[in-house]
Amino acid sequence: MNPDALSTTAQDYVKVVWNAAEWTDAPVTTKHLAERLGVSAPTVSENVRKLVAAGLLHHEPYGAITLTEGGRAAAVDMVRRHRLIETFLVTQLGYGWDEVHDEAEVLEHACSPRMIDAIDRLLGHPTRDPHGDPIPSAAGVVEAVKGTNLVDAAPGEWAVARLSDADPGVLRDLAALGLTVDASIRVHGPESAGGIRVETDEAASIVVPPTTASAVWLVTQGH
Repeated sequence: MNPDALSTTAQDYVKVVWNAAEWTDAPVTTKHLAERLGVSAPTVSENVRKLVAAGLLHHEPYGAITLTEGGRAAAVDMVRRHRLIETFLVTQLGYGWDEVHDEAEVLEHACSPRMIDAIDRLLGHPTRDPHGDPIPSAAGVVEAVKGTNLVDAAPGEWAVARLSDADPGVLRDLAALGLTVDASIRVHGPESAGGIRVETDEAASIVVPPTTASAVWLVTQGH
């Protein structure tokens, strides 16, 4: 199914379902979609029903919402657009990594496939966006990264693989703490007063608040 033939709402829904399943095995529910899309649960239920009828989603009563093969293809195309646009805005137009998510949310619906391919060529076919998220290839191949959330990381040496871009304020906090993509850190573990103690590249010992830590995904050194 051609993603450009879908409505903006359909594009948003399949992308959010795909994103939700990218880093967690938790089932995608109507409640999750309502929170992520900022709409009411009845609105989500109605739109999911329409997308099931359109062959983009599966949804058993009271069960998880998943993508059909066609839904996954459309979702991956939208994710590719979003992440290439974010990369373009940071590397070519001087945007901060905390400023690009909302811009990309708008532009991803307006750019033609030709423009997205041109951006990809201009950037040298990048494989990750500014937040460490993998960029799907033009053929729809995604090099998935199995990361460990900082909240769950065992003590030891780790590298920052990906940062959630859902909250620009959290991204600014992470930059201030030195927790940027590819940074090497040593995790010491939870503090009794809350938060996770880590050492950064600069050997600074810091305590990362729980909410901020939940936005950080790690891989073992040398991964």
